[in-house]
Formats: sequence, C-alpha cells, structure tokens
Amino acid sequence: MSTHVATVRWQRGDATFSDGRYSRRHAWTFDGGAVVAASPSPDVVPAPWSDPAAVDPEEAFVAAVSSCHMLWFLSIAADRGLVVDRYEDEAHGTMSRIAPGRQAITSIVLRPCIVFAGANAPSAGDIEALHEAAHDRCFIANSVKTEIRVESREPSTAEASRG
Repeated sequence: MSTHVATVRWQRGDATFSDGRYSRRHAWTFDGGAVVAASPSPDVVPAPWSDPAAVDPEEAFVAAVSSCHMLWFLSIAADRGLVVDRYEDEAHGTMSRIAPGRQAITSIVLRPCIVFAGANAPSAGDIEALHEAAHDRCFIANSVKTEIRVESREPSTAEASRG
C-alpha cells in the first residue's frame, strides 16, 4: 500500500470575499515537491476570478487518466518486447449535467498516437489488446468509484498565523 499526498492552498489576500469578487487561483503542492498553479475553469468561474493559464481540476482528472493509461501501456509493451519510440495522447473529457445543479466528467476519450521502433510493430488487434490491458490496470480508471470522505482538521498555530 502507498499513500499519496497533495496539499491544496488558497489565500484570500485583500479581497472582500463575501461579494464573490475574489480570486480562485490556488496552488497544488505534491509530496515530491512539484507545485502547480490551479484554478477553476474560466467556463465555470470567469476571469479575473479564475486564471485561464492554470490547471483546472477537470483538466487534471483527464490528464491523470491519460497519464496512468500511458504508463501502463508502456510497461506492458516493454514486458512484451515491444519498443515504443513515442506516445502522445490528446485526451478529451466531457462534462455533463447529471442532476439539477450537478455536473460530472461523464466521459473521457483517450486518443493516443503511438510510434513503435523497428519493423516489428504490433498489429492493430495487438495494440487494442495492449490498451485493454492498460485500462484494466490503470489505478485512476479503477478509482473513479472511490469513496471520498471529508475529515476537517483544526489549523495549527503556524497555519492560523499565516491567515
């Protein structure tokens, strides 16, 4: 078993907040040290209260599915003696209304373009089987039914003083 940590940080700054005119830009910090600028999609919250240059949660979800699938595809291909020179996926996620006032990513379409080395490239059927195996093993694809709990915690003295 492994644990993965992502810290999400937002701070109000000098915005009034109660009038809704505050920036939603925030940062994601991952346990390896990477920091990513994040924001809601400008389709959901218009600029300047969102940052179109930042990653939105829906994009991140689509990218996570695509990345996980690719990593498994590469692993399985290597195990089968295939050599992949390039893998590029233009993944598309569709957000739809699932109930009044509720939306969800209801479909993700992966569109990988894969270049194999050498003359022994697999057949279309073999590539499809590789994708099926990768999808079956993808942690993210297997997680979309994951239970999500909210466990509030009290701010530490240091966190409270930064507010």
